[in-house]
Amino acid sequence: MIFDKLKKFDIVLDSPELDCPPVFSSGDVVSGKVVLELSAETKVESLKLHAEGFAKVHWTESRSAGSSAAYTQNYSDEVEYLNRREVLLQADNGELTVLPAGRHEYPFSFQLPEETLVTSFEGKHGSIRYWVKVKLHRPWATVKKIKKEFTVIEPIDINTPSLLAPQAGTQEKMARIWYRNCGQVSITAKIDRKGYTPGEVIPVFAEFDNSTSRAVVPKAYITQTQTFIARGTMKQKRAVVAMLCGDIVGARRRETWHGRAIKIPPVGPSILQCRIIKVEYMLRVCVDVPGTSKLSLELPLVMGTIPLHPFGSRTSSVSSQYSVNMEWLRMAIPEQPEPPPDYSAVVSDEEAVQNSTAVQPEEDLSGVLQRSLMAYVQEFRLRPPPVYSEVDPNPQPFAMRPRCMTC
Repeated sequence: MIFDKLKKFDIVLDSPELDCPPVFSSGDVVSGKVVLELSAETKVESLKLHAEGFAKVHWTESRSAGSSAAYTQNYSDEVEYLNRREVLLQADNGELTVLPAGRHEYPFSFQLPEETLVTSFEGKHGSIRYWVKVKLHRPWATVKKIKKEFTVIEPIDINTPSLLAPQAGTQEKMARIWYRNCGQVSITAKIDRKGYTPGEVIPVFAEFDNSTSRAVVPKAYITQTQTFIARGTMKQKRAVVAMLCGDIVGARRRETWHGRAIKIPPVGPSILQCRIIKVEYMLRVCVDVPGTSKLSLELPLVMGTIPLHPFGSRTSSVSSQYSVNMEWLRMAIPEQPEPPPDYSAVVSDEEAVQNSTAVQPEEDLSGVLQRSLMAYVQEFRLRPPPVYSEVDPNPQPFAMRPRCMTC
């Protein structure tokens, strides 16, 4: 049979490292070859390549139409980032091409759009994927198709003024048990900058002033939010990706963190430029107050791909950027910390009620912390990373209280 003549049909992408799949960015050239191995002479009509890239979201929600009627509402949308076609083999006169038995290689090369692309991503309700598809057309035979996905990581350089700016703020609340005031609790917190890369340690400077008659427990969390948007409706998945627990602050006492360290696990970079999918991060500093809801302060974070290098020269080459960041792509957390808590354990009941109209129930995705980011990049479709808070598009700058952090 003619199907037996095709022994191998494969797409091989060129990569600077043999054991590492290639990673691309906007404007890069994607190159490789299509390999055919034939056991006998074969007639071929054409060999065509199609490169595509899409962001897609989809989910369903059940709606009630009365006491006994219900229906399912579908939400979906997509954005195209890449659409390129190329003919690798086809006779000019439309006749068949006869290929002898053996191995045949057909190189290809195309440039990704110069406009900013979006980092590859896969979540429960959406994905951002790029791939190369090749079709082999032969007479009197079904079309043979193969597909090879490739990764795009759009560089985020944290060495920019907006991401190097310190983030600070203050929050306070009156602790109450039933209708009786127990005193005031306040938080003042600051971090050196907004932009970080996975594997870095964030020094948290904070002051916790406990004027109540009960002890409180200060904590800090790094949280992530995946937001999916379709037809004017938003779906979010939220979870905690790292945590730090401080010492108990006794009644009418004050505790100061002089740069307490919280390590960023191997998570994917922020995705902020896609119209239908966003991935955002936040540092949440909070205090557990017995008998009342949590007091929390949120400082926005951006996870970048180009680490801080204040004395070195910057490079615009994505291959250089990628080689610099190979460690955070392969990295695993050296310690074996306790898994972070569920998002519901961080957010108070009243906050959860406020968010319930826009945010769906969270799922426990803390297991992603046990894997390297390269595994996350390649296998994220199996288990999406975690998620957390809405980000104000026009945040107001916080001012530090005029209190000495060392008091």
